[in-house]
Amino acid sequence: MRILLVSAPHAEGAWLHKALRESTHSVQRTEDLRDGVFLASQEPYDVIVIVATEAATLTPLVETLPRFAAVGAASIIVLLGRASAGDRSRVLRAGADACFDQPWSFIEMHERMQALQRTAAVSPVPAYAPGSMPRLDGLTRELVEERRRVPLTKREYLLMECLLRQTNAPVPREQLIRYAWPEREDIEPSSVNLVVSRLRRKLEAHALRARIETVSRYGYELNTGQ
Repeated sequence: MRILLVSAPHAEGAWLHKALRESTHSVQRTEDLRDGVFLASQEPYDVIVIVATEAATLTPLVETLPRFAAVGAASIIVLLGRASAGDRSRVLRAGADACFDQPWSFIEMHERMQALQRTAAVSPVPAYAPGSMPRLDGLTRELVEERRRVPLTKREYLLMECLLRQTNAPVPREQLIRYAWPEREDIEPSSVNLVVSRLRRKLEAHALRARIETVSRYGYELNTGQ
């Protein structure tokens, strides 16, 4: 998933950033609510996670949440510090889809995030259907096409996830870099080429219909064979 994390530069935010990345998500982080609204308006995110553990941040958060809800279709999850039922209710009324207070569990938050994505899906892909589109299994980190399953590395998974968002259409190289290497700003094009080459070999070795095609001087396209 593509996740926007809005969190002040404290240890809890850094830990959450690391945990989300280790769960094979593409995470963009910012420290400011207004910057978060701007980023959310620039590209689509699946989930926006906002960490607001200080009591003084509750009112600005409640005032800003409607702007997050207005700029995109992302699910919004808010993590508060010690909070009352009234505080959580204010956050939910302002536009959040889920709200947790301390001590919150990453596992529970992550499962809620997955549940929100299942609810938001317009047409869920069945586990198996002849001629079905390829899909990703986040639990096993595999690419699935009908009964074939291809194990992927973390970087391969993220790059394939980005391509799957725009199947049978060219995806700019810069977009692939932002998605698959969100924590770095100095990625050379050769790094993308290397991951694509590995993916191509895996697709061919497992006899998948899906193919990654090069779009000259632009990027790559996932041809699903549909």
